[in-house]
Amino acid sequence: MITSTLRRVLLVAKHASFQSRCCVASSRVQYSTVYDSNEKTFDKILIANRGEIACRVMKTCKKMGIKTVAVHSDVDASAVHVKMADEAVCVGPAPTNKSYLNMDAIMDAIRKTGSQAVHPGYGFLSENKEFAKRLVSRATRVILCSGGGGKGMRIAWNDDETREGFRLSSQEAASSFGDDRLLIEKFVDNPRHIEIQVLADKHGNALWLNERECSIQRRNQKVVEEAPSTFLDPETRRAMGEQAVQLAKAVHYSSAGTVEFLVDSNKNFYFLEMNTRLQVEHPITECITGLDLVQQMIRVAKGFPLLHKQEDIPINGWAIESRVYAEDPYKSFGLPSIGRLSQYQEPINLPKVRVDSGIQEGSDISIYYDPMISKLVTYGATRAEALQRMEAALDNYVIRGVTHNIPLLREIITHPRFISGDITTNFLPEEYPEGFKGHQLTSEGRRELVATAAALYVSAQLRSQRFLGNLRVSTTPQEQRQWELCVELEKGSHTVAVSRSGSTFTVEVDGVTVEVSGEWNLASALLPVTINRTPRVLQCLSRDAGGDITLQYLGTQFKVRVLSQLVSTLSAHMPEKVPEDTSSILRSPMPGSVVAVSVKPGDVVAEGQEICVIEAMKMQNSLIAAKAAKVKSVHCKAGETVGEGDLLVQLE
Repeated sequence: MITSTLRRVLLVAKHASFQSRCCVASSRVQYSTVYDSNEKTFDKILIANRGEIACRVMKTCKKMGIKTVAVHSDVDASAVHVKMADEAVCVGPAPTNKSYLNMDAIMDAIRKTGSQAVHPGYGFLSENKEFAKRLVSRATRVILCSGGGGKGMRIAWNDDETREGFRLSSQEAASSFGDDRLLIEKFVDNPRHIEIQVLADKHGNALWLNERECSIQRRNQKVVEEAPSTFLDPETRRAMGEQAVQLAKAVHYSSAGTVEFLVDSNKNFYFLEMNTRLQVEHPITECITGLDLVQQMIRVAKGFPLLHKQEDIPINGWAIESRVYAEDPYKSFGLPSIGRLSQYQEPINLPKVRVDSGIQEGSDISIYYDPMISKLVTYGATRAEALQRMEAALDNYVIRGVTHNIPLLREIITHPRFISGDITTNFLPEEYPEGFKGHQLTSEGRRELVATAAALYVSAQLRSQRFLGNLRVSTTPQEQRQWELCVELEKGSHTVAVSRSGSTFTVEVDGVTVEVSGEWNLASALLPVTINRTPRVLQCLSRDAGGDITLQYLGTQFKVRVLSQLVSTLSAHMPEKVPEDTSSILRSPMPGSVVAVSVKPGDVVAEGQEICVIEAMKMQNSLIAAKAAKVKSVHCKAGETVGEGDLLVQLE
């Protein structure tokens, strides 16, 4: 059954104080309309968004012969979505409230370009009902509107957390959506998050296009999604789908929309919200149904009836989506990272792989916008096949210049619990209670990594001999057939013997033989190897003449040092560098802007007390004291921009 949270929202909001667990969430206005005209054609659409979703909409528009207009901020003037569009209009400087949330500037762009329809994508003004009303009032078709996205959502367990949640959530909602109103919803513990895709026209027809499993989340935002769900049986799927369609028909909805549910372990499902827009994860539905949802939305906006009946909607195969973010997964499962993409290579040559992105090599990831790099989608006849393809795609995805979350994504999709389908929205905190630490090497994995590093080192030295006549590991390189090396990895040292025959290296690691083979282009980041007859793709992130090599192995970066026995012996006599004591220093964990400073010099703070709030990429992060101490000095103030590592507060 569907259980509406509306009554509980009103009851909770009616009281000034309450002790029950609740969730403080940013306001998500449920509003969608399309200007109704007898004319069934338009030939120019303005996309009021940026990045990958703008590019995604433009691809379908071009396929349909519809011209596109991009809007952009000053810093996005050279962005991919601007280059893809037929026309582009600058709508203001970088901050979102002065550009992508600037309704006046976007309305002016519509007038200047003669756009007959607007597609707001998701986020930004797709969350704003006033924007939709202004479009309708000037007879412009709105192809969808409204949102969600998990931003501004916080759990409050007591009165103090409720007050703090209101403050932070309202600020984050205003920054993301231009609307600081909040809803209070009852908190449902440990559920699954499953949503139904609906599609409706203006002739009274509506369909449900199966479900998407969206339970893998961090900070209430989805990270990995799949379709269909491993959890639903046909009866529950049909019940959820039919009630989602009833909801769409009840409000006379037309376009693509998503009805979101929380589902408990007994398959009871509870209505969460309806997102009256295109969802980020819509590609996985497209994969299993064969429908282009953007095309369907445009057809509906033109006034055409749906082409399909409910019995025509299939579930063909399995699709999985990984959201690739410019984030550091080792910090709270993903604090934003900024920088320039110095190297960028999508795994698009692999079979059944789709990448929706809005960036390219040389693009900048800035503090002003969402840190998503792309949506990586794989498809297979079975879930196992889709997972295998996702694993290969992540290994072949090259991103340099910013920290990214591929290590976390790869760990998720290879985790035994995820593979079994036993997941809830608490998957990440339950499986990584101390935070994400990266791939944990087994003894076999350690040997594989050490052997590969040694083989790569010898291969590089042999290449140097051919081109420079200088082989560092031997004074008689022409006669050498075996190399004695020392490989250091994660504070451990391994004695290694390497022999070579053609493109195959036989490596003895602590007495165990590992065979490594491959034809390597040392100028390429990708390092395809076969290790003991198992094919793998590693990435060589850096390598220097001193033997320091950084390899990406099973998604995680490892620093390896390969030395000759002599150099290793000498290095052992070097003094160790003592790390700096940073327990009394609070530094910014990310670039961003200071929203609030909660302390002043002389204040005494308790462990866990908020010191300041940093906003980056539309997300607010509360920085807390690691210990009880007295504030010695404060080095920031609200409104300032700070970089990663900047000193914020000094404790005594």
